[in-house]
Amino acid sequence: MSTTNAPESIAEQMELESGVIIPPCDLWSDEPPLESDWHREQIELLLACLKQHWRERSDFYASGNLTIYFSPDQIKSRDFKGPDFFVVLGATPEPRKSWVVWAESGKYPNVIVEILSESTANVDRTAKKQLYQDTFRTPNYVWFDPYSFELMGFQLISGHYQEIPANSEGWLWSDQLELYLGVYDTKLRLFTAEGQLVASPAELAEQERQRAERLAEKLREMGIDPSAI
Repeated sequence: MSTTNAPESIAEQMELESGVIIPPCDLWSDEPPLESDWHREQIELLLACLKQHWRERSDFYASGNLTIYFSPDQIKSRDFKGPDFFVVLGATPEPRKSWVVWAESGKYPNVIVEILSESTANVDRTAKKQLYQDTFRTPNYVWFDPYSFELMGFQLISGHYQEIPANSEGWLWSDQLELYLGVYDTKLRLFTAEGQLVASPAELAEQERQRAERLAEKLREMGIDPSAI
């Protein structure tokens, strides 16, 4: 999706005659298309599962493939950095065109997940890791390769990323989400502290359908027509 204003006009809006710089806040996301169906499905799955798990909460914002604007100079240079998946705690959940740090009380993501690809893996492992450590100061950074299933995570400790050790299942604990991230059935999934898979809305609906079928079968075995109840 492109921005509503050309870079030149945005820059003009930022610089007033008095020399005072007022960064714009109403900015559209400007991310390139996702590289594959695997990337799209993975991002949508993480979002659906987290929002379902935290459905009673209203103190977080989660999104994916959305531009994060963090510097006026970034707008001029069009140096956009949109994580594949990110979560901001202490934020309101309403939909946004983009995440504009200076319009969000200076808040950066608490958790970032990048889905690796051939064209982005090197940047995700180096330049973006450095950006998320030094500028964003994001407490948890994780990358996942949907082809090799490589999963690596980092926790910000004293200003530097330290690798998150995997548990016996190969999962990584996020102290920000208070959930594990791990590979299940070829996908990156969320797990509770007790090791329970965080189900998606579709999975929960299927579980309910199967439960209803089992109940109906028991009723039929008892000579009761389920449709008559």
